[in-house]
Amino acid sequence: MIAAMRWPVRVLPLIAAIGGIMWFHHVRTHRPTRVEDATRAGVLLIGNGTEPATLDPQLASGQPEHHIFHAIFEGLIAPLPENPDGDGPGAAASWTHENFTTWTFKLQPSGRWSDGTPLTSADFLYAYQRILSPRLGADYANMLYPMLNAEEFHTGKLKDFTQVGAKAPDDHTLQITLKGPAPYLPSMLKHYSWFPVPRHVIEKHGKMDDRGNTRWTRPASMVCNGPFKLKSWRVNQTVEVERNPRYWDAAHVRLNGIIFLPIVSDTTEERAFLDGQLHVTLTLPLAKIPGYRESKSPFFHSDPLLSVYFYRCNTTKKPFNDVNVRKALALAIDRESIVRNILRAGQKPATGLTPPGTLAEYHTPEVMRFDPAEAKRLLAAAGYPDGRNFPAFDILINTSEAHRTLAEAVQAMWKQHLNIPVRVLNQDWGVYLESQRRLDYQVCRAAWVGDYLDPSTFLAMWQTGDGNNNTGWSNARYDELIKRSFREGDAIKRLQNLHEAETLMLSEAPALPVYWYTHSYLMRPEVKGLLPSLLEHRSYKAVELKP
Repeated sequence: MIAAMRWPVRVLPLIAAIGGIMWFHHVRTHRPTRVEDATRAGVLLIGNGTEPATLDPQLASGQPEHHIFHAIFEGLIAPLPENPDGDGPGAAASWTHENFTTWTFKLQPSGRWSDGTPLTSADFLYAYQRILSPRLGADYANMLYPMLNAEEFHTGKLKDFTQVGAKAPDDHTLQITLKGPAPYLPSMLKHYSWFPVPRHVIEKHGKMDDRGNTRWTRPASMVCNGPFKLKSWRVNQTVEVERNPRYWDAAHVRLNGIIFLPIVSDTTEERAFLDGQLHVTLTLPLAKIPGYRESKSPFFHSDPLLSVYFYRCNTTKKPFNDVNVRKALALAIDRESIVRNILRAGQKPATGLTPPGTLAEYHTPEVMRFDPAEAKRLLAAAGYPDGRNFPAFDILINTSEAHRTLAEAVQAMWKQHLNIPVRVLNQDWGVYLESQRRLDYQVCRAAWVGDYLDPSTFLAMWQTGDGNNNTGWSNARYDELIKRSFREGDAIKRLQNLHEAETLMLSEAPALPVYWYTHSYLMRPEVKGLLPSLLEHRSYKAVELKP
């Protein structure tokens, strides 16, 4: 009896222990994920591809910066909440125009910087003068070239900024005069190159045109005029923004904050999403896209995007200074095969630079094609029959599995059809951008998302000396056609100028278009209001999180 009585005495602690383990396991498996915590806190967690090179909107030129700027700055025109590609009130409450050439903007009466300083028309004049100052060396200065005398001031031909077509009749009125009619100006003004910058903060830390003056963009110093303001910037970890209570439309901002995560690897980003660490990814591993499409995953999204993927050729280096070499490289790329067998997400082979849909009245020249026999003939004409004596060279990419996969496919095509030696070299985003600027490459991958809804957003950058050209290519006839398009008042003639310019540029092939994009990514269903945009515009104030 005594022995029998021991069993329940011993088993009770065991039952309690097992129960405790089961309770602990239950608690652990139901511990909220990072996304669940952030959703309750009203903070959006979003992949941003890579570390931003700068948070100065007048020194930036990339997509990672673009996404952040839409949160912390705002131009005269803002993306519409219900249609990000539409033109809504931003820092300007209203605007009018005369023949699409003289535009008058009335600023928001309650416009403020995040430190409470009034936002005035003088801030826009300061921003325009700063980005056009030759010493600053802004890559995007050409975005302001449609403005009267802007190019002349930027190139040093005109020293007096008061002669540029930007005036401030009073603190809340801004007048912009253009070289010629530009119905697309409101779309253009949503680009960060036109955003205001805070003179009172910039000049506290240095001079207007000092390119190295970036201390004003540090979290402790930076002031913004957008729906959010900079909270923290942990290099290679996060850029965090929080609600800006002094924003003119703060009452309609629904998120409390956004955390941008610079996740370079698309595989790592997908894993982070599936592990509950992200609300939205920037992209997806190429190999996974067909599976997501076929399974009809509720997380999967694929949206049209006004963007082209291409390779730049450094025309200042042999043998890429030879147009026959560049054309041979272009003709040896099987774009159909890349789209069908590698990308598999609805992309289209690029016959030119300007994607379809940029403007209904514009028809992209169909120049780019796959013709390996003609490619071999041109390479032989350049002095490299069957690839003999062609020097080994690198395809420069920024670190990304997708870019490497594509570069290796092109590498194989050039080896197969031209018998030339090609390597793939990857660099981190900031180093890669600097290599392009210094022309320290031979061939490099690139992509361009339209900055506004007009073909000129894909064509103006190839003018001589443009900060986004980065090929060394120059053609006087091309420059004249682009300049003429900005002055032309007849819409049909303007598009004819642009079409002739694009055809000319493609025939000389300083850039080799490969495909026109779609945007494939993952997004959790609790994210509401983050809508598709051909231009990658985001109305963050319209985004909310609903568990």
